[in-house]
Amino acid sequence: MTPTGPLLVASDLDRTLIYSAAALHLDVPDAEAPRLLCVEVYQGKPLSYLTERAAALLPELAARSVLVPTTTRTREQYRRIQLPGPPAPFAICANGGHLLVDGRTDHDWHRAVLARLDDACAPLAEVRDHLRRTSDPAWLLKERTAEDLFAYLVVDRSLLPQTWIKDLAAWAEPLGWAVSVQGRKVYAVPRPLTKSAAVAEVARRTGARRTLAAGDSLLDADLLLAADAGWRPGHGELADTGWTAPHITALPEVGVGAGERILDEALRRVGA
Repeated sequence: MTPTGPLLVASDLDRTLIYSAAALHLDVPDAEAPRLLCVEVYQGKPLSYLTERAAALLPELAARSVLVPTTTRTREQYRRIQLPGPPAPFAICANGGHLLVDGRTDHDWHRAVLARLDDACAPLAEVRDHLRRTSDPAWLLKERTAEDLFAYLVVDRSLLPQTWIKDLAAWAEPLGWAVSVQGRKVYAVPRPLTKSAAVAEVARRTGARRTLAAGDSLLDADLLLAADAGWRPGHGELADTGWTAPHITALPEVGVGAGERILDEALRRVGA
């Protein structure tokens, strides 16, 4: 029997579909660089971009699938982004901690997430205290929490010792927490707080027959593993660590060109 139901496409945002100026990787002569569209402004300044061609592909993909932005950003940070096309009917924020339905928080989902975290890992306060005690003011720029779900640091990467990252990951592992480094940010996230769980809920609600996924960081690994097929760019934590899976395509493109290639590939799969 041929499966019915829509195709679901769940994609990470930062450094997967959208890119800051520092992450664009425009390694071509200036006159040959692609035209860019700004999709996020922060404090009156442009912050995130995609190529104009990617901007044209996004509405087409949204019209032919259930396109679900799937991000570690908080809800406030996500709402700064203005992607081309109609508003997404579903969006996943805070690494799966919040599910937005037509732009509104699904509080039942959030309560279920909190209950799962209470049963499975050490409290946020303990992890945050450890981060504060072990961080060095020489490289620590900011210390923050996100939606009272996880913690992150903004750091000077040029001064951040790799041994500190390894020590933090080893300390966090038995407490049920994971560590991820993305650009200037070091994340400490509860292991049960996953994008894949929230995507599975969207698939259940929409009756999706298959799921495609894209992401670049270790926090996207569970999302990619749970998908039927997907892509990772040639940059980011997954590429740097050589992470692979049989059903995930490792793209050679890096920077904003990788975002365009992901949309191309997703549209090809949707058409097939």
